[in-house]
Amino acid sequence: MKKLLNGPKWTGSRFPDRRQTALVGIAVTALCSSFVLAIPAANAAVPTFPDNIVVFPNRDFVVLEGYQNHLGETATVEVSRAGVGVIGSAQAVVQAGDVAFEINHPGGVCWGAGTGLQVTPDILPADTVSVKFGATAAGDTLVQDVFVTGRAVRSGTTVTVTGHIGATVNRAQVEQRIIEPALVPTTVQRRDVRAVPGPMTPAPKGGYRSSLEFDLNGPNTFTATYIFDQLDAAQLAADAGGERAMGWQAEDINANRQGLTIAEFGEPGGPGMGGCPNGPLASGPPGPTNVAATKAGTGIALTWTPAQAIPGTPAITGYRAAAVGQTVTNNEQVEIGKRITGQGATGTTITGLAAGETYDVYVVAVSSVGETFPAVHAIPATDSTAPTVTATPAGGTFATAQSVTLSANETGSDIYYTVDGTDVVLAGGVISDSATLYTGAIPVTTSATLTFNAFDPAGNVSATGQAVFTISAVNPEPDVVAPTVTARTPLAGATSVSATGDLTATFSESVTGVSDTTFVLANGATAVPGAVSYDATTRVATLNPSATLLADTSYTATLSGIADVAGNLMTTDSWSFTTAPVAPVVQVVAGAPVIGTSVAGDASVSVNWTAPAPVVDAAAITGYLVRTFIGADATATGTTTVGDVTSAVIGSLTNGTGYTFDVAAINSVGTGAASARSVVVTPRTEFVLPTVTTRTPAAGDRSISQTGNLTATFSEPVTGVSGTTFVLRRGTTVIAAVVGYNATTRVATLNPSVTLLADRTYTATLSGIRDAAGNELATSTWSFTTGPAPTITALTPASGATGVGRLVSPTATFSEAITGFTATSVTVTRPGATIASTLSFNATTRVLTINPNATLLANTTYTVNITGGTGAVRDLVGNPVVTRTWSYTTGAVN
Repeated sequence: MKKLLNGPKWTGSRFPDRRQTALVGIAVTALCSSFVLAIPAANAAVPTFPDNIVVFPNRDFVVLEGYQNHLGETATVEVSRAGVGVIGSAQAVVQAGDVAFEINHPGGVCWGAGTGLQVTPDILPADTVSVKFGATAAGDTLVQDVFVTGRAVRSGTTVTVTGHIGATVNRAQVEQRIIEPALVPTTVQRRDVRAVPGPMTPAPKGGYRSSLEFDLNGPNTFTATYIFDQLDAAQLAADAGGERAMGWQAEDINANRQGLTIAEFGEPGGPGMGGCPNGPLASGPPGPTNVAATKAGTGIALTWTPAQAIPGTPAITGYRAAAVGQTVTNNEQVEIGKRITGQGATGTTITGLAAGETYDVYVVAVSSVGETFPAVHAIPATDSTAPTVTATPAGGTFATAQSVTLSANETGSDIYYTVDGTDVVLAGGVISDSATLYTGAIPVTTSATLTFNAFDPAGNVSATGQAVFTISAVNPEPDVVAPTVTARTPLAGATSVSATGDLTATFSESVTGVSDTTFVLANGATAVPGAVSYDATTRVATLNPSATLLADTSYTATLSGIADVAGNLMTTDSWSFTTAPVAPVVQVVAGAPVIGTSVAGDASVSVNWTAPAPVVDAAAITGYLVRTFIGADATATGTTTVGDVTSAVIGSLTNGTGYTFDVAAINSVGTGAASARSVVVTPRTEFVLPTVTTRTPAAGDRSISQTGNLTATFSEPVTGVSGTTFVLRRGTTVIAAVVGYNATTRVATLNPSVTLLADRTYTATLSGIRDAAGNELATSTWSFTTGPAPTITALTPASGATGVGRLVSPTATFSEAITGFTATSVTVTRPGATIASTLSFNATTRVLTINPNATLLANTTYTVNITGGTGAVRDLVGNPVVTRTWSYTTGAVN
């Protein structure tokens, strides 16, 4: 990823939006303007370098990097959203180079390329962008929930950028930048400024300091602060408009950032170049497919396959169908149409058309953002094919009643039937008055002959169908007995009923109509809300009150409007019961307090604790009992009773003896359980804390040996020095080491087990160390930077050289890259004058060139001085070079 982060890639502008073009279906053979609702492949995890998926969510722009092991292969990139599915996709061929291909950026491919999902997705945090080759997943990036929320704000030389960072983002793996190429000629010396998590830190090339901190403006916020050396650089950064926030899912040992999101404040989304599809809210939905138009008398019958909305776009609410006459009169054509409600509609018939006119038919799907464009076109055709119709079951002998369904093979056909064997269609094509229009399953309870015909939208009539049914069952006597309630809970007149129980009613036979309006509970005139259910197997209705009933209160349950399956209505049934009275509260002792820190004094200890958590029915706390123990002994040596406080000083103790304590709460019921024991604390007469008097390396030291030891000298003898109390870290990484202590010299020594890394900052920490009296050292932390320090390996002209050309520029070659070379840290002088010079450093050759601004005097001795220091010439981590001075003498010629 380093090439991406340091280069000026992907800064293209936005093209205007274009209308999305739907595919068109003509007559019965229609082209499909559909999309693919793909199921995302199994999580392939974050790609590893050199492969990567970089997402620019503001611009809906994706870069696929690397994947050279798939050179020439076609990759499929998909954007998925939880609970929705794939909202955008594209295919492209992997090209040679660092960038395999780009999507939605000039020079790349559009969203929808090769997949048919013609929409530019609105990429949001928590979306997943994945790549696969064929069916094999090859990596994915989870779009990070981090972005800038406003333009940079300047106050003097300080520039501040604020933003949002979600709870799922790793705060160690974010960075904020301001992009401004105009910063290169300033003291910043580069095209951007950067802030990484942590306190204010100088930039490697100088020119500014920066910090990135969290939650200063509330939860889930970040604040990037830049303090510039020069006001003009601060103004350039504040006016740049190039604020961005970066977050990544993983970082390898070479600092390659994998699964990278770059959120660019103020950048617009949508199509990134001409010809790319609109965003999900910028155009109408896809049209229906398989559109067919058939002439039907003076009308046109239409059928189609319902359109499907692209994921992430508004729902399709219906269709608009229009017949447009081909005759043009006064530049006008007659248009007659219909609007159809519902996405699932499959057709309609347009009526009222003129005889002899030829019409074109157009159908569009409709959603809240518009209509299909262009409309799906169909040319009406003449249908002379009769439909077919079938019955299921197709007749036979049965012991029980049957439910018969009729179905025609042509969509939009009407089916008429009779049940007495008479014809549906009479002479002259007239439908019989005894025929019934089929609208749903036909119940056949007695022997019958079904006769049926289908009429398609063009008026073609099917052959007559017939199904003969013989029902052999004998009809039972009709049911005229109403259901009754055979059991109730609680019983009528019951007392001391639970306030949290359910009510049930068992019926004498299966019933219908049980609901929260037919099974109700009331307290006088006040209805009690509840959930009502009915188990048809057990014939039990259950009412579960939504809240606990009042204690010692009469309630009435009522059943009404309930009938058996034959329709016999049950007589209204009511019964009452009384809930149990409130039980008397039996108070109990309080819970156990939480022991705190005990502080030693002279022959005394201050014991601290926290009040116990509330206990149900516990009486109020009136005081506490503090018990004193010697060490871990089981028997207390003393007790002290105090009021309702959270600390007590226990006196009359023996200095030098270790004590522990526990505490129990007291209330009107008695004394509760004791807390855990405190840690051992020893009273004493001496309370002076040990300190660290000297340290090696000292705090802030630089150019420290990578193989040397660390030492700390204490003000008095101490105990507890170990590898856990004397620790060396690089960042958060603990450095393995052997720790020792010399009681005679009072010196603790830390010997790292590995050679320290060059040019790194390390931090040593001392904690948990005590003197002989038990006084604990205040935690002591200091940092230093390892070497090696930069050295000067070559000089030109050489020291003492004579006859040097007057135009020669002195140079110094260094052992490593340096910074801090200025007109005050690098000078050329002659007696009585300092020569103004231009300084330049070649990072590749590590050569510092001092170019005098004027031709030097002939036969004159000049002295070059390179001053080292943390504020002068130093390496990139601040290790200073040793100050170096040398002289040479010019000759007579240039």
